[in-house]
Amino acid sequence: MKFRAHDTFFIRKGWLTKGMKNILIDPTVFVNKTNNPMDTLGLGANMVKSLRYWLQAVGLTQEPNSGQRHQTLTPFGQVIYENDKYIEEPGTLWLLHYKLASNFEDATSWYYFFNEFKLSEFTRDDFISHISNFLKEKEPEKIHSLKTLEDDYNCIINTYLPRFKSNPEKINPESNIDCPLGELQIVDISNKKAKLYRKCQPKPDTIHPLIALAIIIDNLTEQSKKSKEIKISDLQNSYNNIGKILNLDIITLTSLLYKLENSEYIKVIRTAGLDVIRLTTELDFIGCVKEYYLAING
Repeated sequence: MKFRAHDTFFIRKGWLTKGMKNILIDPTVFVNKTNNPMDTLGLGANMVKSLRYWLQAVGLTQEPNSGQRHQTLTPFGQVIYENDKYIEEPGTLWLLHYKLASNFEDATSWYYFFNEFKLSEFTRDDFISHISNFLKEKEPEKIHSLKTLEDDYNCIINTYLPRFKSNPEKINPESNIDCPLGELQIVDISNKKAKLYRKCQPKPDTIHPLIALAIIIDNLTEQSKKSKEIKISDLQNSYNNIGKILNLDIITLTSLLYKLENSEYIKVIRTAGLDVIRLTTELDFIGCVKEYYLAING
């Protein structure tokens, strides 16, 4: 499990593009002793460290665990860079969010917030209390700093809540300080004075069915891979699947499933009280992502 590896900096617009572009030029850009990474990337030392972390946390790049710590694009990162390197498409944002919120090892607080944190309305103290109890169960012998958990909470809020909502009086129209994932609108303010926030249902038309399919396929169990069937209740309630990761209610989830059925990627089966989907496609996760970009590009 990893906490506060972002060094309090959330993802800024343009960061991921800058990171991928420079890694393709020089895989050692973050550790190059000849060319200062701060000069190459145009960022301060702590921001360089943060960007190095974020690129891996959202699944765009990878580093070896030993030897020279160079970065390369993952297969997912390659598809994103080839099709939407400026991170502009809603589907790209949902995929990056999925990779981040399902990353238990490198982004534990994000994983917890979307998968295990059950409150729909919450304050900072609510989150800290709940995740502290979660960590005591996971690692009873380890003490996690409350300040570290608070920094993660603040970073989560800044990741998904645009500054025009949180601090409208401080907004500069030319500023790029917002995180692009704020466009997903899945976290909002319930009571600003009380610092009460809430998880929000996404607008159905912002989630392309192929993005949902990619996440479904990426979470197939060994049994589901063999049977090609998944319970709809598992899609709604299983960790890292579309219900939890995308904040979907059953109505929005069902709508997405029928869109996938109309496109002949799945079959929705409701018989004898058993509600399942049957996969009718051989696409894997990367195949779904590629299919998404083909679909939106006509």
